[in-house]
Amino acid sequence: MHKQITPVALAILCVVVVTSGCTFQLSRNSASLPTPTIVTTSTLTTLPTLVATNTAIATLISTSSASTNSARQISPDNFCADSQPQTLINNFKSALQTSNGSLLASLVSPIHGLDVRDFRNGQIMNYDQQQAQLLFDSTDRIDWGAAPSGLETKGSFNDVIVPALLKVFNKDYTLTCDQVQVGGATYKATWPYAGINFYSVYFAGTPNNNNLDWRTWLIGMEYVKGQPYLYAIMQFFWEP
Repeated sequence: MHKQITPVALAILCVVVVTSGCTFQLSRNSASLPTPTIVTTSTLTTLPTLVATNTAIATLISTSSASTNSARQISPDNFCADSQPQTLINNFKSALQTSNGSLLASLVSPIHGLDVRDFRNGQIMNYDQQQAQLLFDSTDRIDWGAAPSGLETKGSFNDVIVPALLKVFNKDYTLTCDQVQVGGATYKATWPYAGINFYSVYFAGTPNNNNLDWRTWLIGMEYVKGQPYLYAIMQFFWEP
């Protein structure tokens, strides 16, 4: 028979235990908690959005922005008396006929580059020396603008411009200094680069076609350190 401990006796027992310096150790069998990972916050930096683009080999120039630059020009009289421009034209012809990109690049103005337009009122594309070196190999399709027929002309420099140039340079042509020489034209042919000297490279056409297959390329030049370089080229031909 078990004796029950009265509440008073239990209270006295607790007092005795505490005052005697005894300690009861509470044991727990709970599982250890994982050590938390400290996340260090930092200032978030917004990364730029990358846009994939195809690098154009030419720079599109507004047709209204054809202008001169700081390269020093000589007077028309001195230009026409200088033999260097005709040598430049012969070297340009050679580069076209042999697809020599290095030679072509050496002829392009190191300051302005070379403006090219397929039509008198077409798009102007500008090539620097580095770009000019690649023109015979590049397959980049350029929008040269609308032909007189109204159809858009698109294609690489080598597919569009070179054949048109060779239609003059592979024929018997004449050179005229600082004058626009054309065949029968239904429009006014003008040189839009004030202050830039140029040559007309003119093919008169053939009698079998009533000379309506005439063609002219104007070759503009600027002088850099006393040497002429290609500045701009543009063509004219018969338009109905």
